[in-house]
Amino acid sequence: MAASKNQRPPKSADKLLSWFVKDDLLDEILGDLQEYYLELADQPKWKQSLFYWFHVLHFLRPFALKRIISGSPMRTNSNYTAMYRSYFKIGYRNLLRHKAYSFINISGLAVGLTVTMLIGLWIYDELSYNTYHENYDRIAQVLQHQTRNGDTETQNSIPFPLADELEAKYGDDFKYIVISAYLSDHILSAGDQTLFIKGNYMDVDAPHLLSLQMLKGNRNGLKEPGSVLLSESASQALFGDEDPIGKPLKIDKGVSAMVTGIYRDLPLNTELTDLKFIAPWRTYILSYDWVKRQVNNPQWDNNSFQLYVQMAEHASMTKVSEKIKKVKYDQLAESQRGTNPVVFLHPMADWHLQSNWENGVKTGGFIQYIWLFGVIGAFVLILACINFMNLTTARSENRSREVGVRKSVGSTHSQLIAQFLSESFLVVLMAFTLSLVLVLLALPSFNQLVDKQIAFPATNILFWLTSLGFVLATCLMAGGYPAFYLSSVGTVSALKGTFKARASAGKLRKVLVVMQFTVSLTLVIGTIMVARQIDYSRNRSIGFDNERIIMMEVFTTDFEGKYNLMRSELKNLGAIEEMAFSSSPLTDVWNGNGGFQWEGKDPGFNDIFATFWVSHDFGEMVGWEMADGRDFSRDLASDSSAYIINETAVRYMGIEDPVGKTINNGAADHKIIGVAKDMLVESPFRSVQPAIYILNYDNMTNFILLKLSGEKSTGEALALAEELFKGLAPNVPFDFKFADQEYARKFAAEERIGQLSGISSALAILISCLGLYGLASFMASQRTKEIGIRKVLGASVGNLWKLLTTEFFVLVLVSIAVAIPIAYYGLNAWLDNYEYRTPISYWVFVWAGVGAFFVTLLTVSYQVLKAATANPVKSLRTE
Repeated sequence: MAASKNQRPPKSADKLLSWFVKDDLLDEILGDLQEYYLELADQPKWKQSLFYWFHVLHFLRPFALKRIISGSPMRTNSNYTAMYRSYFKIGYRNLLRHKAYSFINISGLAVGLTVTMLIGLWIYDELSYNTYHENYDRIAQVLQHQTRNGDTETQNSIPFPLADELEAKYGDDFKYIVISAYLSDHILSAGDQTLFIKGNYMDVDAPHLLSLQMLKGNRNGLKEPGSVLLSESASQALFGDEDPIGKPLKIDKGVSAMVTGIYRDLPLNTELTDLKFIAPWRTYILSYDWVKRQVNNPQWDNNSFQLYVQMAEHASMTKVSEKIKKVKYDQLAESQRGTNPVVFLHPMADWHLQSNWENGVKTGGFIQYIWLFGVIGAFVLILACINFMNLTTARSENRSREVGVRKSVGSTHSQLIAQFLSESFLVVLMAFTLSLVLVLLALPSFNQLVDKQIAFPATNILFWLTSLGFVLATCLMAGGYPAFYLSSVGTVSALKGTFKARASAGKLRKVLVVMQFTVSLTLVIGTIMVARQIDYSRNRSIGFDNERIIMMEVFTTDFEGKYNLMRSELKNLGAIEEMAFSSSPLTDVWNGNGGFQWEGKDPGFNDIFATFWVSHDFGEMVGWEMADGRDFSRDLASDSSAYIINETAVRYMGIEDPVGKTINNGAADHKIIGVAKDMLVESPFRSVQPAIYILNYDNMTNFILLKLSGEKSTGEALALAEELFKGLAPNVPFDFKFADQEYARKFAAEERIGQLSGISSALAILISCLGLYGLASFMASQRTKEIGIRKVLGASVGNLWKLLTTEFFVLVLVSIAVAIPIAYYGLNAWLDNYEYRTPISYWVFVWAGVGAFFVTLLTVSYQVLKAATANPVKSLRTE
């Protein structure tokens, strides 16, 4: 009985079998496969087809294959084996005969393949981010948009009661709902061992949601409040080879816990790679009073936590995200709804690559660099292929007699194409082999450059299949046109020696050279502008002196009430110039608050200020400048309730002469005593937030800041400070960060992009110059007699140099004209990502163009001058 149309297997799969499988086995194999296909009728169509193709490919093995391929039908003929062997032998001999051209082709293709392979490995690593987690496509973080004065901001902090609300109203849509603190630095101590690592407090289902690979214990290890799960590396550091299960430890010197499980360290290509321990959320509540207050008195307008979810099997993330968008808004009082909060789900698959939001709209993120370097890798490979095409077609006249002879003895058009493609395949295969060596040699340096640990995927079948695809694609891309071009040579004209390359071939070569230099110039201009943007932001005034300042995060209560003692002792020792407490580091803002009132404020204005709780000596320690008013004073008790604001806050509030005016925080009035000049503590590419500085020595002391003495060496000053701190808190590691080094790290991503684009630009120029050198060499050899005649007639070396180089300079000039608008448009789009951006100066394009001319001059002049200074007698001897 004939199968219905929907039950027919893929025709292309059957056709593939008919081409390759022996005739006496074909009917039997087809029958078995089609029966198997019908047995899968209850499966989706795509799964039926996938399984069918799998079994079809399974039969492409030696026992079933026809022996020799001849055209379309297959027949046994040992002559074809010899023929293909001869193709490769001739190709190999041609490579040896023309060593310079072979070197240019193989080295150029090898460099192109190396760049493409390295970029491909990097892209694969980036695209596989977070796939370590088994259900990463069903995991999301709960975010919210909030709109203030027409500007929408997106944040990952959420209010505490949101988790319970989602569970109560939308519990069927989620498998897990996990509320969490923020991943941050902590101190773990067990016995005499103390460890400074990152960890988090998370709800009991976190190990299930993250699909932790448990080495000891199980994923239910957070059920008890006093439990803790350690990563393998943290366990090794604390307990060595001992069994850690049941062992006690302390978190941040105040929280007692017992180890209930050990999980395998998370890989580098996951957002949570630094998660070295997980403590129960319940422990977090019991250990911190401010968290306990949130539980006892939930506030929907206090965004201090994070929330992760895993979707139920039947639930659509998009639909559920739409359902929950008003869940916070509906719980707020009417007076709190001004920010119009919109809650939504951000899929884990987008965390790494698509986490940029602009006014409430997703605008991409790191994915733009994936596309950018994917295109760069492709273009670098294309540049290498262009060299091959140009040099092969340029040498077509030299091989025309060979083609004529082959045609006269019976070679067909398809056989000639096969021969030239075989030679191309040989070149590409050699280049690919060389590129594998180059990748292995370059990978350690490349990993250091991109800050990764990419391993060469020698055992990955997908890598080798992809590489084979690249080799074949490169072979067709580089050798396809030359193969068809050379095989079309007329027999008679070739044997007579009258064959001349078509004018179209020369035009194509010029177009390809223009394309090469256009790509190279665009990359060069882009690299220069990335460097300019980094320098522009690096030279931006930060408004304070961050040199010789160390930042120490506070994890213990041992320092409470000892500020004045510590400060005076350190000063007496000559270790520091000044000391201060702060609620935030000097390189970030940890707190934001709104709801302030001041005279003249628009009732509809929704304010938000970066808020810093500091000690009296903060301003002296950072060396800030006061634009108006004064600093905090120890001599005035009233300063305990005073505010200092920054210049941006003055503009933000729209007030004049702010000193002496009051701000109400909802509980009391606070007098503004000074206006500090803006301090840049966040991104150097963004504008400064409006900020308020408040005196506080108690519950908001998160950082101790020390300005080291300039009269002692850094090592001496640190040793004195460590001795004092160890005396006050013996079991707390003396761990610190330099403020200027932490600020410098904010440029790391842009610097990495600049270095990658710079290397790509250099290699693109190298490949282009190799091709240009080869073309100049060939042109000089083809015009040897013309040069000889011109020299005999009185042409000078300068005249000949001008004659032979003008064509190349014209091509470069055209490339510059094409590259400038492309680069300008692309750079404008890239710089739009930065609030603080460098202008695009005309001199960047001028210098790039001058550089292109200079490189062209160096590349072609050697061959041109060599030809121009040759003895004309030798070139005209046969005339």
